[in-house]
Amino acid sequence: MHDLKLSVIIPVGPAEKEVPSGLLQDLQLLPENSEVIFVGCEQESQSQFMEKLPVEFLQCYAAPGRAQQMNLGAEIAKGRFLWFLHLDSRFNLSLLTNLIEKLDKYPERLHYNLLQFVSAGRSPMGLNAHGANLRSRVLGVPFGDQGFALKRELFFKVGQYPVSAPYGEDHLFVWHARQYGLKLCCNPYKLKTSARKYRQHGWVQLTLKYQYLWLRQAFPEALKLIKIRYLSPRCQQ
Repeated sequence: MHDLKLSVIIPVGPAEKEVPSGLLQDLQLLPENSEVIFVGCEQESQSQFMEKLPVEFLQCYAAPGRAQQMNLGAEIAKGRFLWFLHLDSRFNLSLLTNLIEKLDKYPERLHYNLLQFVSAGRSPMGLNAHGANLRSRVLGVPFGDQGFALKRELFFKVGQYPVSAPYGEDHLFVWHARQYGLKLCCNPYKLKTSARKYRQHGWVQLTLKYQYLWLRQAFPEALKLIKIRYLSPRCQQ
């Protein structure tokens, strides 16, 4: 149904002033049957640098909010598979090759990558990455900075990213996918992301805040999953 195989969707937040050159270089590794969609949220200010993107990269604008931006990117995407990245994501050819192989082998699953923070200096960000990877593999709860990838049709069947959530739209999407019946698939290669928020707001403060928020959000979703699996089982593969 789709001409392209992979659509990479990257939201551009209101505070962003440029698209990192490192990410643009990494995107050149994509196979020819791919497309890249940058979704801004403030056309008046962001058009100054968005319009300077290489011609092979698409650009569009949505209402502010990462969920709405990623949903719009998915709506206009032409690829069979969607890959959601952050603006500060970095990847190499080994990660990309393995991800595409896993998408082909397990097209009915929600895929994610292991996580690594970069430019962390002497900060304990390695502990955060280890905790995120452990949480993903043991509890089945990856976050959006781990680069979700799945079939486009499955994305809409799951229900897209929830636009009404005040935070954690990526976290909720994983729970909704599991409640729908999707299995998770981990790419063992590490997707790199920036630690700048931790530097700006403080490692202890932000780490504790994120742990509290995701656990608070996860509890009711875990109860829903238990109810679906054990009290009202259904077959959706």
